Amino acid sequence: MPSASLDPNTPDPEISGARACAEFRAVYGAEPTHLVFAPGRVNLIGEHTDYNDGFVLPMAIDRGIFLAARTGDDRQVRLWSAQFPDEPAAFPLNAQLQPGLPAWSNYARGVIAGALAAGADLPGFDAVVYSSLPVGGGVSSSAALEVSTATLCEVLGGLTLEPVQKALLCQKAEHDFAGTPCGIMDQFAVVMGRAGHLLLIDCQSQSTRGVPMPGGDTAILVINTMVKHALNDGGYKSRRDDCYEAAGMMGVGSLRGATAEMLESARGTMPERLFRRARHVISENVRTMAAVVALECSDWLELGRLMYASHESLRDDFEVSCAELDTVVGAARQTGLAGGVYGCRMTGGGFGGCCVALVEAARAGEIAERISELYYQQTGIRAVAFTTRPSDGPRVLLPS
Repeated sequence: MPSASLDPNTPDPEISGARACAEFRAVYGAEPTHLVFAPGRVNLIGEHTDYNDGFVLPMAIDRGIFLAARTGDDRQVRLWSAQFPDEPAAFPLNAQLQPGLPAWSNYARGVIAGALAAGADLPGFDAVVYSSLPVGGGVSSSAALEVSTATLCEVLGGLTLEPVQKALLCQKAEHDFAGTPCGIMDQFAVVMGRAGHLLLIDCQSQSTRGVPMPGGDTAILVINTMVKHALNDGGYKSRRDDCYEAAGMMGVGSLRGATAEMLESARGTMPERLFRRARHVISENVRTMAAVVALECSDWLELGRLMYASHESLRDDFEVSCAELDTVVGAARQTGLAGGVYGCRMTGGGFGGCCVALVEAARAGEIAERISELYYQQTGIRAVAFTTRPSDGPRVLLPS
């Protein structure tokens, strides 16, 4: 049986920042002059609603991406990632910056292009990317890379971006350079994260509100399934297209404008697949707003119930779960209230990645071990779990 309790490598920000600087010295043979950080995020509830103008309730976490950098004398950008050490990137700073190889660098390229367009006077620079996030784990490693790059561009280029402007610049980079038609949730959560608070985002108005997470008796447990299925290639776009088609059939601009009654009235003329996609989004918006009320009342039982219901909707109506995610949620249910688990659901785009569970903080270690053990029994895969609470957004660490 695996010993798979809480991740023993839970990162200390100072240690992770020091490692980023050490990697920089090893790669470039010089001291970095700048170090920035941007967190990852998990979404407590409100999945696949952001591109439908709906509500989401994410939070920044205490893990993220560090960028150690040093300016150069030429107009070249050189990037090296500790996660992809054999795939360095190099490109000139110019107005015709285009997507290129390696693919991971496009998240940074797109942001740099946006910063130049916004008026940044960027010098060339060398940079090392060091991540304490699971890549492809549904905790927004891509948004963390975008926002850390944007933060570095602000410092190096004499640019000041308002939070919404910064988040939208990063979202545009993901659309135009990485080819992912994402909504605004990830970038908004990473840019606007605030310690002790979840972030309620109205994706229609782009307004935000901090929702306090009371006390320290509960914790968010993130369980990484350690799988990411290739079968989801194009799956995100197809779900988005389904939602837009369903909205069009009901005569609304987006599914935010639809109600359960409108959907039921259209059921006879709507393909079953589109009906189920729309039912998930409409019901998920209701669940998200109910979750805010539950948080404000410290009603952990109700919040847990809403999380389980969200997972079932994502599994059955939106069809973005997978056997491994379902197994983790099943293990959480089996552990149950008696074992300290209030609720659990997949988080992120789906088809693998992470689940997020609301648990008793004092029992988080034993809960992680129990869920991981049950998961291993059924899949033969060793999960990695870590606890987190809502954390702050991006920051400049060097120069301090």
